[in-house]
Amino acid sequence: MSGMAQREPATERDENAVAKYVENLGLALNQIGLPRMPARVFAALSTSDSGRMTAAELGQTLSVSPAAVSGAVRYLEQMGLIAKEREPGARRDHYRLYDDFWFASMLKRERMITLWRDATLEGVDALGADTPAGRRVAHMADFLDFLTREIPILFDRWQKERGPGRSTRTGDG
Repeated sequence: MSGMAQREPATERDENAVAKYVENLGLALNQIGLPRMPARVFAALSTSDSGRMTAAELGQTLSVSPAAVSGAVRYLEQMGLIAKEREPGARRDHYRLYDDFWFASMLKRERMITLWRDATLEGVDALGADTPAGRRVAHMADFLDFLTREIPILFDRWQKERGPGRSTRTGDG
């Protein structure tokens, strides 16, 4: 499939390399706006073969306190990036990545962009389209409107590029 990043899978996990990658991914996510601890927790879940871990496992993996994990998973749940699960009869919660979490996250962002666009259109009316502020807000509304039209097209292209039968489920091969 053209355009998709292709790499030969490693045959063994190098736990030291994985730990370094978790920190590097957490740092990258932090630099693009995710708070530090939620970024690290997200990175740890991303590197788990099952895509799910308990708070104790996350704390041990990241060498952090239960309180740090608790706040981080709460934040990630609110952002719609992870889910909390408890199996019947179990005493511990498990946190897992959503299937197709990037896709779901972008869908959520699309809805936020639509709300933002609608609010900017209201601002243009309030400010007056011919005022400097009105023109600035109108340019913002135009850009947001462009995104609301283009994002669904990108989603369709992504689904086609993934192809039928190609799993995007976390933990699937």
